[in-house]
Amino acid sequence: MTPNIAIIHVQNSCRRRHGFRLWIPLFLLWIPVLVLSPLILAGLFVLSIACWAAGIDFFRAVHIFWDILCSLPGTDVRVTADGNRVLVRIL
Repeated sequence: MTPNIAIIHVQNSCRRRHGFRLWIPLFLLWIPVLVLSPLILAGLFVLSIACWAAGIDFFRAVHIFWDILCSLPGTDVRVTADGNRVLVRIL
């Protein structure tokens, strides 16, 4: 399953408020992907030539990329520096 929603939560140490939370619907990114599909196909063609030159199986490379994309749901990244906190969760 591809990721559907990303939640970004930013807290600043200067302000005592809770910061802000931003919900990003990732499924809407499929619209620009459809518009840019000719460029993506050209990029896949160049990638296939590069894989052939390097001796890597093209379909295996595409399969690994798809597996990485589908394993993103459940990712939880927390960064804290100088009292500022950023949380990124992909659902």
